[in-house]
Amino acid sequence: MQSEFPALNNFAVQSEKPKGLHVAIIMDGNGRWATRRGFPRMAGHRAGVAALQRVVELAPDVGIRCLTVYAFSSDNWRRPAPEVQGIFWLLRAFLRLETGRLRQRGARLQIIGRRDRLEKSVLHAIDKAEFATSAGRRLDLRVAIDYSSRDAIVRAAADSTVALTNGQPRPLNSIQPLMERALTGQCGQVDLLIRTGGEKRLSDFLLWESAYAELVFTDRMWPDFDKTDLEAALVEFSVRERRFGGVPELTKRLVAPLIGGVK
Repeated sequence: MQSEFPALNNFAVQSEKPKGLHVAIIMDGNGRWATRRGFPRMAGHRAGVAALQRVVELAPDVGIRCLTVYAFSSDNWRRPAPEVQGIFWLLRAFLRLETGRLRQRGARLQIIGRRDRLEKSVLHAIDKAEFATSAGRRLDLRVAIDYSSRDAIVRAAADSTVALTNGQPRPLNSIQPLMERALTGQCGQVDLLIRTGGEKRLSDFLLWESAYAELVFTDRMWPDFDKTDLEAALVEFSVRERRFGGVPELTKRLVAPLIGGVK
């Protein structure tokens, strides 16, 4: 399907993946949204789930082939225990209620991050949802739970080194492709990273994958994020010039043959 944004239909010179964008979102501002309204923080997290549902439904129709969202960082374990428990209750509820809808929409769900610290009930819900949606090809939805990019990079480097060396020294350029596959999976590098809530930092999210991502920061709190906000971020992305360290004309000549030319 062609994107409704003309500039995105011809963004092939900007990305190695011609089928659509990889968009990452730091879904920030749930707690502050609730506090400003006199609600408990969990009300903000519930509203945040509704915002995620809206974006997932919109994503394939606006040219997004992969959506990676930051739901719970490894640092979030420091939050009060009742809030952490509430977040994981919402995760189980989301998986139970949304798996069928994701499957109908052709979305494939993957949870990224550590799993060794999650409760068995959460792991069971994750496994069930991932299996049920495994045939989805219209959208890859990746939800980061107990996720730290630095931890993911260290683990990928360790696994890749062991896989290649067998105790023998090997050049670093033979390790990087393995790390790339381990970290990016089917989605590849991030094209556009959006952070809501007014903060302007990456907070240990997809550091490797976002090396050449375009960054868009918005003051909109995540529970209020809607179609207009997503479209505004995509329009902002579409007018930026991505050079990947080169110069515009040379970048076009180098990338175009790899993806079948520029239309």
